[in-house]
Amino acid sequence: MSLSQPTLATPVSLPPRAPAAARVVTRLVSALAHGSLDVQWPDGTSAHFGAPGQAPRAAIRLRNWNVCSAALRSGDIGFAESYIAGDWSTPDLSALIRLFIANREAVERVFYGSFWGALAYRFKRLLHRNSRRGSRKNVHAHYDLGNAFYRLWLDESMSYSSAWFAGAAIGEGDASDDACMEAGQRAKMRRALDEAGVGPGTRLLEIGCGWGALAHLAAGERGAQVTGVTLSTEQLEYARGRIERAGLRPRCDLRLADYRSIDDGPYDAVVSIEMFEAVGREYWGRYFATLARCLRPGGRACVQTITIRDDLFERYVRSTDFIQQYIFPGGLLPSVAAFETEAARAGLQVCAKLAFGPDYARTLRHWRARFLREAPRVREIGFDERFVRIWEFYLAYCEAAFDTGNTDVVQFTLRRP
Repeated sequence: MSLSQPTLATPVSLPPRAPAAARVVTRLVSALAHGSLDVQWPDGTSAHFGAPGQAPRAAIRLRNWNVCSAALRSGDIGFAESYIAGDWSTPDLSALIRLFIANREAVERVFYGSFWGALAYRFKRLLHRNSRRGSRKNVHAHYDLGNAFYRLWLDESMSYSSAWFAGAAIGEGDASDDACMEAGQRAKMRRALDEAGVGPGTRLLEIGCGWGALAHLAAGERGAQVTGVTLSTEQLEYARGRIERAGLRPRCDLRLADYRSIDDGPYDAVVSIEMFEAVGREYWGRYFATLARCLRPGGRACVQTITIRDDLFERYVRSTDFIQQYIFPGGLLPSVAAFETEAARAGLQVCAKLAFGPDYARTLRHWRARFLREAPRVREIGFDERFVRIWEFYLAYCEAAFDTGNTDVVQFTLRRP
């Protein structure tokens, strides 16, 4: 079977020596209600699942049977771990994940794994609580991989969050990919600043200032006075250098600090771009209380965060997933309803919201293409093949989630009465 062009295979059958786990998985995958899947077994024979030619179409080649037992034991985490180990391959990783998402009800018994397998991962997740000490450790695990690594595949602004292409009036195929990304990132940041009411002389607090792109824009283009906080030493070094080179140091105070330690308010405005996902559910109240405390009466905040569908939220918070185990320790996505409920408890009004999940899928496609193109250089700067496969799976996993609507990205405009 050619994996670059999935084709019809023989009716579903397994090689005689297939293990019991393979037979269980085969019965479950046979229940696909949407799309089609071509499978090449370890002995070279093949099988087809689903309606012939129906989208989404995907293919997978098994090098051994390990993925079957791993998925039954540990759900989507086991599925990812078997990919990281090189137990299987696919011509389009995002398409394969989209297929499984489309058939969530039919295959979720595999991807949630066994009770004991899931329990082990949930226990590991408890070790990554976002206390002040834990938050510093969790941020370091992801963002302090090195600026050289992120420079390889992010755009020139070093924005590690969704672009907003609609705001830049850029359609698919317009201009170059890099130019589209940079324009979309600027549009996202400008909208956030507009929603927060940032203009000349505005005293702005940025919670999670990253590599300094928004602080640079707010101070240089809007004339704002910016205070930014981050827990990443690598990001802070880069951001301060960027501000210094732009001659904006008198307008920017970038600090290595936890958002809970901010005590020099009130501010006219607050902006926080995709930092909320790292707060942790038990600290959501503290986060919104900080916003309310730091904002002057009548002041506005724009908070951009990834969200999970409301109907998936409760099961999601009771379990754990690949992202939490391998990419963002301590992270947890809110649903729109959960976010708005917590904001209201802190006395903040939700004035507006903009959802642009398809733009995040497009952003991730761009990142993944650049990451794979730069993979040899990723290895050259000291990362091994296992790391490369983890990140390839991570980017494809997120892309598929946004493509299917399981996750979204929303800019919430909040106001302190």
